[in-house]
Amino acid sequence: MKNKLFITLIFFIFITSCVGTSSSGIFGTGVTIALDPRTLGTQIDDSIMDKSLDAKLLATNKNYFVNVKTKIIDGKIFITGKVDTAEEKLSITKMAWETKGARSVKNDLKIKDKFNFKQSAKDLLITSQLRSALIFNKKTKAVNYNIDTYKKKIYVYGIAQTAEERDEVINEAKQILDVKDVIVSILLVEDLRIQKN
Repeated sequence: MKNKLFITLIFFIFITSCVGTSSSGIFGTGVTIALDPRTLGTQIDDSIMDKSLDAKLLATNKNYFVNVKTKIIDGKIFITGKVDTAEEKLSITKMAWETKGARSVKNDLKIKDKFNFKQSAKDLLITSQLRSALIFNKKTKAVNYNIDTYKKKIYVYGIAQTAEERDEVINEAKQILDVKDVIVSILLVEDLRIQKN
């Protein structure tokens, strides 16, 4: 009887010691599983997305493994770190948006590139023009899109309600004066893995 009690006590201690363990190894969140408000399924989905994005970044450039950090919470992607050029930052944003299940992307990467005031002013004007066009276009929801411009190339990321809305956004971008190219990563709501209920 004492042996059974001892074994039960050891088993109980072992089980309770596992409950509050950090999920950083498996889920990559750094939050304890017991305290995380997300469901276990959502935590696993976010972890799979995170590993997928990390694999894409590593395949693109081995330096990203050290210099770029990603965090995914409920399909929302957060990116931090440093890159050499603005083009790299935009490329990473595009990869993040193309990750299956992405609902939004916040890219806080810092750029080591030299600052060019004249070029930046032109790019800012192009971005402002497209943002205004989307706000005043009744067929689009401007808040659903992130817009970046670099060397007269417009990068548009976001989520469209319909294919028609996506086409309207692309059309508005192409109509802006002096634009060299329009690069889009616009997902449709119906294609999202995690949808808002």
